[in-house]
Amino acid sequence: MSTRKTREKLPDLKLFGRYSFSDVVVEDPGLKDYICLKPIILPWSGGRHEHKRFGKAKVNIVERLVNKLMRPGKMGGKKAKAINIVKAAFRIIELETGKNPIQVLVDAIQLAAPCEDVTTIAYGGAIYHVSVDVSPQRRVDVALKNIVIGAKETAKNNQITIEEALARELILASKGDPNSYAISKRIEIERIALASR
Repeated sequence: MSTRKTREKLPDLKLFGRYSFSDVVVEDPGLKDYICLKPIILPWSGGRHEHKRFGKAKVNIVERLVNKLMRPGKMGGKKAKAINIVKAAFRIIELETGKNPIQVLVDAIQLAAPCEDVTTIAYGGAIYHVSVDVSPQRRVDVALKNIVIGAKETAKNNQITIEEALARELILASKGDPNSYAISKRIEIERIALASR
């Protein structure tokens, strides 16, 4: 039996057995190659991308969110716990919006990814702040980082769980709402970059 026939018989792989990747669309042409939507059931690749240059661009976007949740501190290295947080947050998103949570995540990343940033250049003893374009890989990284930081700050300051905070942050960011930490951070970064042109 050929591999083509075998592939056709395989069922559509769904994340956590619920969410399909087939209808998820990346509208930003710059981020299309860096938001991986390869169908998986569980976001756990075992770090196979680690020693390859730009290997993380081939890691599923949900797994990259899980990996960002494992920031140093309380959650450092606890991937199973991070997966459970994302799973619960996706369930909340599905119940509140009625949309595919993977699409909500992709929309949030597209809207929270800054296009410009500021870098420091030392020239003849003087230091200048110069506006620069941000690479697509870094745009995705910064967006994911700000989404996770926003969720953790919300959960820390209020009496809500991290799952609810992550779901709320993703929903607000996917709508482009300035109440989202990630969106407000993008606006701030781009405002500083505009002043440094």
